[in-house]
Amino acid sequence: QVQLVESGGGLVQAGGSLRLSCAASGTIFSVNYMGWYRQAPGNKRELVAVITGGGSTDYADSVKGRFTISRDNAKNTVYLQMNSLKPEDTADYNCNAEIVLSPNGATWNGWGQGTQVTVSS
Repeated sequence: QVQLVESGGGLVQAGGSLRLSCAASGTIFSVNYMGWYRQAPGNKRELVAVITGGGSTDYADSVKGRFTISRDNAKNTVYLQMNSLKPEDTADYNCNAEIVLSPNGATWNGWGQGTQVTVSS
């Protein structure tokens, strides 16, 4: 039905920047929300940022002022611009989305495959 494909992770020095992308493809009528979660070894998965279909955004306190989530509706793609990266941002980052599949309101909620972000000190 729907696939989420992520890209943009990698290794960066502290203070550097990375941009993650998550593209949704398949049967898409509309998007309720798309967001990014992360999980570091030994830690629980946490919400990093989310953007709704109406454009509202929310961020974890730990990334406010450093990360920006945005979207390209035409491409069904969400971006996470990460600036001033810190070693504690090191984690596996996963895209999550809730997609409306048809006018009858049926929805799909799923995850991308994950992309690793490593910030060296």
